[in-house]
Amino acid sequence: MIIGIAAVDKNGAIGKGGKLPWHYSSDMKFFRETTTGHAVVMGRKTWLTLGKPLKNRLNIVVSRNSEIEPSDSLLVLRDVESILSLTKSLGGNLFVIGGAQVYREFLPHMDKWIITEVPIVVQEADAHMPVNYLEGFKKVDSRRLDEELIVTFYERN
Repeated sequence: MIIGIAAVDKNGAIGKGGKLPWHYSSDMKFFRETTTGHAVVMGRKTWLTLGKPLKNRLNIVVSRNSEIEPSDSLLVLRDVESILSLTKSLGGNLFVIGGAQVYREFLPHMDKWIITEVPIVVQEADAHMPVNYLEGFKKVDSRRLDEELIVTFYERN
């Protein structure tokens, strides 16, 4: 199953200056618990902000840039099609973790979305979710992570 997971401000922003423009420990904990034991796919810029593989996950970077050095827990693949052909043999879910371009490229293949609603508006945000990314999906559940954050689960119609 291919699942998009993101934290999104009130205007659909997901980044500013190559970073998450907020820090909520409850959301970080939720992200870690949800994705551990599965594969995560990200773009090169997201990889560069992380700087190292996320623990206990197969990390996949989609990039045409060969400067990223693969390792036991890190694969570098050139395109979405290569990653999609790999998903059949993963034995778990594939979580799409960003950035904006990767969400856009995987959108037609997404089975579910897990969206944390961040209760702020980020001024001068420079990375946003694709327009109408939840079109064709229905809300199936939501839960409160803390007094500020709600995470909502969506499935494709």
